[in-house]
Amino acid sequence: MSNPQIMILTVLIGTVALFLWGRWRHDMVAMASLLMCVGLGLVPTEAAFVGFGHPAVITVACILVLSSALQQSGAVDTLTRTVLPQSAGPFVTLAALSLLAAILSAFMNNVGALALLMPVALQIANKQGVPPGKVLMPLAFGSILGGMTTLIGTPPNLIVSGFRAELTGSGFSMFDYSPVGIAIAISGLAFVMLVGRFLVPTRERAGAEGFETGSYLTEARITEGSKAAKMLLRDINLELDKSDAQVIGLIRDERRIAAPSPYRELHQNDILLIEAEPEGLASALAGLELTLEAEWRSAAANAAEKEEAKEQAKAQKAEKSPEKAIATKKDSDQKDASSEQKSHEKALQSDDVSLIEVVVLPNADFIGRSAADIRIRSRYGINLLALSRQGQRSMTRLRTMKIQAGDVLLMQGAPAAINEFGNQMGCAPLAERSIYLGDKSQALKASAIMAIAILLAAFGIVPAAVSFSFGVLAALLFGVVSPRTLYDAVDWPVIVLLAALIPVANAMESTGSADLIARFLLESVAQGNAVIAVGLILVVTMTLSDFMNNAATAAVMCPIAIGSAAQLGASSDPFLMAVAIGASCAFLTPIGHQNNTLILGPGGFKFGDYWKLGLPIEIIVVAVGVPMLLWVWPL
Repeated sequence: MSNPQIMILTVLIGTVALFLWGRWRHDMVAMASLLMCVGLGLVPTEAAFVGFGHPAVITVACILVLSSALQQSGAVDTLTRTVLPQSAGPFVTLAALSLLAAILSAFMNNVGALALLMPVALQIANKQGVPPGKVLMPLAFGSILGGMTTLIGTPPNLIVSGFRAELTGSGFSMFDYSPVGIAIAISGLAFVMLVGRFLVPTRERAGAEGFETGSYLTEARITEGSKAAKMLLRDINLELDKSDAQVIGLIRDERRIAAPSPYRELHQNDILLIEAEPEGLASALAGLELTLEAEWRSAAANAAEKEEAKEQAKAQKAEKSPEKAIATKKDSDQKDASSEQKSHEKALQSDDVSLIEVVVLPNADFIGRSAADIRIRSRYGINLLALSRQGQRSMTRLRTMKIQAGDVLLMQGAPAAINEFGNQMGCAPLAERSIYLGDKSQALKASAIMAIAILLAAFGIVPAAVSFSFGVLAALLFGVVSPRTLYDAVDWPVIVLLAALIPVANAMESTGSADLIARFLLESVAQGNAVIAVGLILVVTMTLSDFMNNAATAAVMCPIAIGSAAQLGASSDPFLMAVAIGASCAFLTPIGHQNNTLILGPGGFKFGDYWKLGLPIEIIVVAVGVPMLLWVWPL
């Protein structure tokens, strides 16, 4: 083994380890890997950033923009309203919803498709009287299965096509993935509908009007005159038990007290960290006359502003009538106190202030940041009342808790303000919502532009990157996408990830490391059998994809697949297609695919819930995929 091979394999092992560790974002790990390769001389300096101009990277960015145009114009909502049955049984409705998710995911970003269909799915779950997870997991898996059926359905397909283009001078076309992908998708969806939906763990809803998101962690302050003041913590918990809530922490003088003694006496201005179900939150607070910390801070800020205004008015009037000014201030303070008390009592039932649950999307801008970091109150005029992170409990202050993908946030404020926050920061509403019709002409334009771009690429008139770039330009010219929102639609971490890993993957080929790994796999496992080798590439890729980003998995495995084909003297096409399928099929964990992460909180799932349905589907993928690969793409 040569020194360059040792170095690139060391970098590769470290990169995969960091991906699996998950502490750093994928794009950071990929860029660190690229710079390490440049520093070691494995990637020439002048070639370090060629990945940013790679056709696959350009195509992914353009597809994200055009997908956003379909969503914002209302085209997808119109399709959803037209296709989904209005009154049908659970089986027909679930089948139609999952099939629609698969079809949409074949031609647009599958995370966007799932985010649009999730409120519909939760509405259906409520009407059918079934736990939301029973609908959400088939929906998410259907969207993943649909993504593998076309060139633009998922980033791994574009990456694989790019590697084939470098190898043979011609990448895969738009529907080259369809024969194998559709066969697997139909088999997987049929299994989910007929058998698999019974394997989804039952996570019962918290109440008839809601759905299970797990217990919320929220902060409540003991204010002046509160019933909870001077009570023992034991007595507080006995009272909270009536609302299925409990105190799991105490904050006194900005100091956190974990597992406080049940005989500790509570004081005014103590902050209780309460775990409660969504439906029991209001009654838990009202029973002890507690005030949500977010509301208390808001009221305190408003009171400070009023006090400042009063002081200014007092200064102006003091010279004229000091006695009258003092009396006026006293009356005003009494009215303000009474008004503030009533405001707290009615905050959860206000007509013009709503409580809305939203889920944090995997590409949300504020992942890793807190409500305090983004100044959620001052920027948007809304409050973060509580947070649900299924299966985890944290003693971190709510306003300083770092947000993670899949968290469910309970927001309080005007619906328009919460919607603005969700659109800007990357959150999807979980409540029933009206179908957004948008502008009919814009929806038609967005659909036509996407269709033309697909046809241009499908018939090989122009390369996919050029075709979809024309589509983005047309969307701008016709006003379907505004210049202001153009770059917001692009998932930049994915773009950086792809652009950084392409030169690293090229270094694996140029140093002979990919051939070295391929030779090891073929000699030690496949033992020179090409059929076993194709299945091995599929299984290894699928396993990696369950624990690391699918685009990164494809970039790592493509050179190994090409090396395996070269060692066997076989066509590289079935091996590359095996990588494409394996990278798309992540069903065992909530971290393997963004759509799995997206349903984690709303479905009330835990980390270990996915494999019960995911493992049979992955077995079906191998059982159907390998024969189809060898039939459609002979060795």
